Amino acid sequence: MIQPTPPLPQGLITALVLSGGQGQRMGGVDKGLQNFQGLPMAHRAILRVRGSVGFVAINANRNLAAYESFCEEVWPDPDAALLGSLGPLAGFAVGLSKATTPYLLTLPCDCPFFPLDLVARMSSALSQTGADLAMPRAPEWHEGAMQLRAQPVFALMRVGLLESLQNFMARGGRKIDAWSQSLHHTWVDFDRGEDDPHAFSNINTLKDLERWAGVSNPSDDATSLAPKLN
Repeated sequence: MIQPTPPLPQGLITALVLSGGQGQRMGGVDKGLQNFQGLPMAHRAILRVRGSVGFVAINANRNLAAYESFCEEVWPDPDAALLGSLGPLAGFAVGLSKATTPYLLTLPCDCPFFPLDLVARMSSALSQTGADLAMPRAPEWHEGAMQLRAQPVFALMRVGLLESLQNFMARGGRKIDAWSQSLHHTWVDFDRGEDDPHAFSNINTLKDLERWAGVSNPSDDATSLAPKLN
Protein backbone atom coordinates (compact mmCIF):
# COMPACT_ATOMS: atom_id res chain seq x y z
CA MET A 1 0.00 0.00 0.00
CA ILE A 2 1.38 3.41 -0.97
CA GLN A 3 1.77 5.63 2.06
CA PRO A 4 0.70 9.28 1.73
CA THR A 5 3.49 11.81 1.63
CA PRO A 6 3.82 13.44 5.06
CA PRO A 7 3.24 17.18 5.28
CA LEU A 8 6.08 19.64 5.64
CA PRO A 9 7.19 20.36 9.21
CA GLN A 10 5.04 23.27 10.35
CA GLY A 11 8.10 25.23 11.48
CA LEU A 12 9.08 25.64 7.82
CA ILE A 13 5.92 27.60 6.98
CA THR A 14 4.97 31.24 7.55
CA ALA A 15 1.26 32.03 7.22
CA LEU A 16 0.26 35.49 6.00
CA VAL A 17 -3.35 36.58 6.49
CA LEU A 18 -4.23 39.03 3.72
CA SER A 19 -6.16 42.00 5.10
CA GLY A 20 -4.68 44.82 3.07
CA GLY A 21 -7.54 45.47 0.68
CA GLN A 22 -9.73 48.53 0.50
CA GLY A 23 -13.00 46.80 1.39
CA GLN A 24 -14.83 48.52 -1.47
CA ARG A 25 -17.68 46.00 -1.55
CA MET A 26 -18.21 46.66 2.17
CA GLY A 27 -18.36 50.41 1.68
CA GLY A 28 -14.69 50.98 2.39
CA VAL A 29 -14.56 49.50 5.89
CA ASP A 30 -11.51 47.55 7.04
CA LYS A 31 -12.78 44.05 6.31
CA GLY A 32 -10.39 42.16 8.57
CA LEU A 33 -11.60 44.08 11.61
CA GLN A 34 -15.30 43.36 11.02
CA ASN A 35 -16.75 41.29 13.83
CA PHE A 36 -17.82 37.79 12.85
CA GLN A 37 -19.32 35.55 15.53
CA GLY A 38 -17.46 37.32 18.31
CA LEU A 39 -14.08 37.88 16.66
CA PRO A 40 -12.60 40.20 14.04
CA MET A 41 -12.35 38.17 10.84
CA ALA A 42 -8.57 38.48 10.59
CA HIS A 43 -8.17 37.32 14.19
CA ARG A 44 -10.38 34.32 13.52
CA ALA A 45 -8.22 33.37 10.53
CA ILE A 46 -5.10 33.57 12.68
CA LEU A 47 -6.58 31.30 15.33
CA ARG A 48 -7.58 28.71 12.73
CA VAL A 49 -4.16 28.53 11.08
CA ARG A 50 -1.81 29.13 14.01
CA GLY A 51 -1.49 25.48 15.04
CA SER A 52 -0.51 24.41 11.52
CA VAL A 53 2.43 26.73 10.85
CA GLY A 54 5.54 28.04 12.54
CA PHE A 55 4.87 31.78 12.26
CA VAL A 56 1.88 34.01 11.51
CA ALA A 57 1.79 37.57 10.19
CA ILE A 58 -0.88 39.90 8.81
CA ASN A 59 -0.72 41.97 5.64
CA ALA A 60 -2.62 45.19 6.48
CA ASN A 61 -2.39 48.83 5.44
CA ARG A 62 -4.49 50.69 8.02
CA ASN A 63 -5.46 50.34 11.67
CA LEU A 64 -2.08 48.70 12.21
CA ALA A 65 -2.23 48.95 16.00
CA ALA A 66 -5.41 46.87 16.07
CA TYR A 67 -3.84 44.19 13.89
CA GLU A 68 -0.66 44.14 15.98
CA SER A 69 -2.72 42.81 18.89
CA PHE A 70 -3.63 39.67 16.89
CA CYS A 71 -0.25 38.14 16.00
CA GLU A 72 3.52 38.43 15.87
CA GLU A 73 3.95 40.97 13.07
CA VAL A 74 2.01 43.20 10.66
CA TRP A 75 3.48 43.67 7.17
CA PRO A 76 2.03 46.62 5.20
CA ASP A 77 2.39 46.91 1.45
CA PRO A 78 5.38 49.14 0.64
CA ASP A 79 3.61 51.28 -1.96
CA ALA A 80 0.10 52.27 -0.88
CA ALA A 81 -0.44 54.10 -4.18
CA LEU A 82 -0.57 50.75 -5.97
CA LEU A 83 -3.03 49.03 -3.63
CA GLY A 84 -6.00 49.35 -5.94
CA SER A 85 -4.21 47.83 -8.91
CA LEU A 86 -2.06 45.07 -7.41
CA GLY A 87 -4.74 43.32 -5.38
CA PRO A 88 -3.73 40.18 -3.42
CA LEU A 89 -0.45 39.92 -5.32
CA ALA A 90 0.80 42.89 -3.30
CA GLY A 91 0.38 40.77 -0.18
CA PHE A 92 2.04 37.80 -1.86
CA ALA A 93 5.07 39.96 -2.69
CA VAL A 94 5.31 41.36 0.86
CA GLY A 95 5.12 37.88 2.33
CA LEU A 96 7.74 36.43 0.00
CA SER A 97 10.10 39.32 0.77
CA LYS A 98 9.71 39.14 4.57
CA ALA A 99 9.22 35.46 5.40
CA THR A 100 12.25 33.86 7.03
CA THR A 101 10.95 30.32 6.51
CA PRO A 102 11.35 28.33 3.27
CA TYR A 103 7.60 28.36 2.59
CA LEU A 104 4.84 30.96 2.65
CA LEU A 105 1.13 30.27 3.01
CA THR A 106 -1.25 33.06 2.00
CA LEU A 107 -4.89 33.11 3.01
CA PRO A 108 -7.64 35.76 2.90
CA CYS A 109 -9.11 37.30 6.02
CA ASP A 110 -12.68 36.92 4.75
CA CYS A 111 -13.01 33.14 4.48
CA PRO A 112 -13.90 32.18 8.08
CA PHE A 113 -14.48 28.43 7.63
CA PHE A 114 -11.41 27.34 5.65
CA PRO A 115 -10.43 23.71 6.36
CA LEU A 116 -8.36 23.01 9.43
CA ASP A 117 -6.38 20.43 7.44
CA LEU A 118 -5.64 22.96 4.69
CA VAL A 119 -1.93 23.27 5.45
CA ALA A 120 -1.37 19.54 5.92
CA ARG A 121 -2.99 18.60 2.62
CA MET A 122 -1.38 21.38 0.63
CA SER A 123 2.10 20.77 2.03
CA SER A 124 1.78 17.02 1.43
CA ALA A 125 0.95 17.75 -2.21
CA LEU A 126 3.89 20.12 -2.49
CA SER A 127 6.25 17.50 -1.07
CA GLN A 128 4.86 14.72 -3.24
CA THR A 129 5.00 16.59 -6.53
CA GLY A 130 8.06 18.76 -5.97
CA ALA A 131 5.99 21.74 -7.15
CA ASP A 132 6.84 25.33 -6.33
CA LEU A 133 3.27 26.29 -5.47
CA ALA A 134 0.09 24.50 -4.35
CA MET A 135 -3.45 25.85 -4.43
CA PRO A 136 -6.80 24.34 -3.43
CA ARG A 137 -9.83 23.66 -5.56
CA ALA A 138 -13.30 23.19 -4.10
CA PRO A 139 -16.80 22.48 -5.45
CA GLU A 140 -18.86 25.53 -6.42
CA TRP A 141 -21.99 26.11 -8.42
CA HIS A 142 -21.01 27.73 -11.70
CA GLU A 143 -23.17 28.16 -14.78
CA GLY A 144 -25.78 25.75 -13.44
CA ALA A 145 -23.43 22.93 -12.51
CA MET A 146 -21.19 21.93 -9.63
CA GLN A 147 -17.56 22.36 -10.64
CA LEU A 148 -14.18 22.32 -8.98
CA ARG A 149 -13.10 25.96 -8.83
CA ALA A 150 -9.69 27.31 -7.95
CA GLN A 151 -9.26 29.21 -4.69
CA PRO A 152 -6.07 31.03 -5.67
CA VAL A 153 -5.73 33.43 -2.72
CA PHE A 154 -5.00 30.33 -0.64
CA ALA A 155 -1.51 29.41 -1.80
CA LEU A 156 1.43 27.54 -0.34
CA MET A 157 4.65 28.49 -2.13
CA ARG A 158 8.40 28.43 -1.92
CA VAL A 159 9.83 31.80 -0.93
CA GLY A 160 12.27 31.54 -3.82
CA LEU A 161 9.40 32.64 -6.08
CA LEU A 162 9.82 36.30 -5.12
CA GLU A 163 11.84 37.23 -8.20
CA SER A 164 9.37 35.48 -10.49
CA LEU A 165 6.47 37.41 -8.93
CA GLN A 166 8.30 40.73 -9.07
CA ASN A 167 9.05 40.21 -12.75
CA PHE A 168 5.42 39.25 -13.43
CA MET A 169 4.10 42.40 -11.73
CA ALA A 170 6.71 44.59 -13.44
CA ARG A 171 5.30 43.41 -16.79
CA GLY A 172 1.83 44.52 -15.67
CA GLY A 173 0.58 41.15 -14.42
CA ARG A 174 -2.11 41.37 -11.76
CA LYS A 175 -3.96 38.03 -11.78
CA ILE A 176 -2.89 35.28 -9.39
CA ASP A 177 -4.02 32.60 -11.86
CA ALA A 178 -1.87 33.97 -14.67
CA TRP A 179 1.22 33.99 -12.48
CA SER A 180 0.64 30.61 -10.85
CA GLN A 181 -0.01 28.86 -14.17
CA SER A 182 3.45 29.94 -15.34
CA LEU A 183 5.02 28.00 -12.45
CA HIS A 184 5.43 24.35 -11.55
CA HIS A 185 2.20 24.17 -9.57
CA THR A 186 -0.15 21.56 -8.21
CA TRP A 187 -3.84 21.50 -7.26
CA VAL A 188 -5.27 20.10 -4.03
CA ASP A 189 -8.93 19.14 -4.35
CA PHE A 190 -11.15 19.56 -1.29
CA ASP A 191 -14.03 17.45 -2.54
CA ARG A 192 -13.93 14.44 -0.24
CA GLY A 193 -17.15 13.29 1.31
CA GLU A 194 -16.12 14.66 4.70
CA ASP A 195 -15.07 18.06 3.35
CA ASP A 196 -17.29 20.99 4.26
CA PRO A 197 -18.82 22.21 0.98
CA HIS A 198 -18.93 25.74 2.37
CA ALA A 199 -15.36 25.80 3.65
CA PHE A 200 -14.11 28.27 1.05
CA SER A 201 -17.13 30.56 1.08
CA ASN A 202 -16.01 34.13 1.62
CA ILE A 203 -17.63 37.26 2.99
CA ASN A 204 -17.57 40.16 0.53
CA THR A 205 -20.34 42.44 1.72
CA LEU A 206 -22.00 43.53 4.95
CA LYS A 207 -25.04 41.50 3.88
CA ASP A 208 -22.81 38.43 3.57
CA LEU A 209 -21.52 39.11 7.06
CA GLU A 210 -25.03 39.24 8.45
CA ARG A 211 -26.25 36.20 6.50
CA TRP A 212 -23.41 33.91 7.53
CA ALA A 213 -23.55 35.01 11.14
CA GLY A 214 -27.21 34.08 11.24
CA VAL A 215 -27.04 30.61 9.70
CA SER A 216 -23.91 29.04 11.15
CA ASN A 217 -23.45 27.41 14.53
CA PRO A 218 -19.80 27.80 15.52
CA SER A 219 -18.20 26.28 18.55
CA ASP A 220 -17.11 28.65 21.29
CA ASP A 221 -13.55 27.66 20.29
CA ALA A 222 -12.65 29.53 17.09
CA THR A 223 -10.12 26.81 16.20
CA SER A 224 -12.71 24.01 16.21
CA LEU A 225 -14.13 22.38 13.12
CA ALA A 226 -15.66 24.74 10.62
CA PRO A 227 -19.43 25.14 11.04
CA LYS A 228 -21.74 24.03 8.27
CA LEU A 229 -24.82 25.63 6.83
CA ASN A 230 -28.10 23.94 7.71
